[in-house]
Amino acid sequence: MRERSIGDVKVGAIGLGAMPLSIEGRPDEARALATLHTALDSGVTLIDTADSYHWHADELGHNEFLIARALATRSDRDRVLIATKGGRGRPGDGSWTVTGAPRHLKSACEGSLRRLGVAAIDLYQLHKPDPQVPWAESVGALKELVDEGKIRMAGISNVTVDQIREAHGILGPALVSVQNRYSPAVRTSEDQLRLCTELGVAFLPWSPLGGVSRSSLDDASEQPAAGTAFHEVAAARGVSPQQVALAWLLARSPVVIPVPGATRPASIRDSALAADLVLTPAELARLATPLG
Repeated sequence: MRERSIGDVKVGAIGLGAMPLSIEGRPDEARALATLHTALDSGVTLIDTADSYHWHADELGHNEFLIARALATRSDRDRVLIATKGGRGRPGDGSWTVTGAPRHLKSACEGSLRRLGVAAIDLYQLHKPDPQVPWAESVGALKELVDEGKIRMAGISNVTVDQIREAHGILGPALVSVQNRYSPAVRTSEDQLRLCTELGVAFLPWSPLGGVSRSSLDDASEQPAAGTAFHEVAAARGVSPQQVALAWLLARSPVVIPVPGATRPASIRDSALAADLVLTPAELARLATPLG
């Protein structure tokens, strides 16, 4: 698989968003572990998770535990970058909360360290800005975690251009990633992507298959749109529309590293193939119009 950079670390150009393996509608553990192992066997070396990726209120860190179990049997564990997040919660009723207080983020990081079984987290991301907490204070907590050696690199998610600039001013080179929603159907983070490209900060689109396939909790109402340009290009190439969507994302900027979700080995195997699918200028022009 072709590689891209997160900070000074090389990872496969397609990552895995592990959230669907732990939330509502998740597969059984055997299939979840098989999906994770297939991802690694397919060249995926970036796995994205969060302490809040669970279903029931009493299973905090379900996804992190699952990933740790999958990696425990792997001889290639050292080549895998685990990116986790803190700052959101799930009370168990289907809702999501936001808590960006420094004390909470530091405690959440300690929990993630224990569940993942690591001395330092490769990439720790602030899951979402908390409107009740000054942004500089939340980001400052990440800076302290970097300085303490508990996290190697820091990232932010669901952010504006101004928040990226402020975080970059606080974290400097320790800020290596931004994770916003971005897909063929949802292109509202164009400005954030442009800034990340200028700064050399990795841009990790979440729900990257929006408009092409149901890939996350937030896409639950979307159905595949047969007959779109993405499907037409896919048919001409003899590949899946999902591969075309991911290849389109990779073509947007050299800092883009999509993290599609998967609940079946076949899904992540197919997504991983997009890393080596290079679209022509004519194909990219056909895909320029957002899906609606």
